[in-house]
Amino acid sequence: MIVFDLRCPESHVFEAWFGSTEDYEDQRARGLVQCPLCGSGEVEKAVMAPHVGPKGNQIVEVPSRQPVASAAPNASMTPEAFKAILHAAAQAQAKMLEQMEYVGDRFAREARDIHLGESDERPIYGQASPAEVKSLIDDGIEVAPLPFPVRPPGMDN
Repeated sequence: MIVFDLRCPESHVFEAWFGSTEDYEDQRARGLVQCPLCGSGEVEKAVMAPHVGPKGNQIVEVPSRQPVASAAPNASMTPEAFKAILHAAAQAQAKMLEQMEYVGDRFAREARDIHLGESDERPIYGQASPAEVKSLIDDGIEVAPLPFPVRPPGMDN
């Protein structure tokens, strides 16, 4: 199996698994590769960094502050069924986010303030580093990653 990062014209980036590069090209040519967020069939390979594992005696900290999502369909599931499941999940997340306040990179501070009663209780979302998330969890503050990438409010055209 090989995994590719793919991108649609709407700049949605997602992972997809294929048996080989030829399988990807064949499925794309037959219109079977589509963006799970918008359904576009105009999908191309996105720039990918190769995964090179660290030495066994090193600790690697991931500095990313971006939400990440990945999905690989069950081999027995049809592409249409998998697309429908992803679409429904993306719609559910979008509906949930409509009821939440975007706090950006202030997420860890805001979550802690709410937990300590120093800020009004309300549902929030934003970005946090892995170290910030670990600190929140260690302090008993419940947080969860979003399953799909999110553009900050006002970033859509």
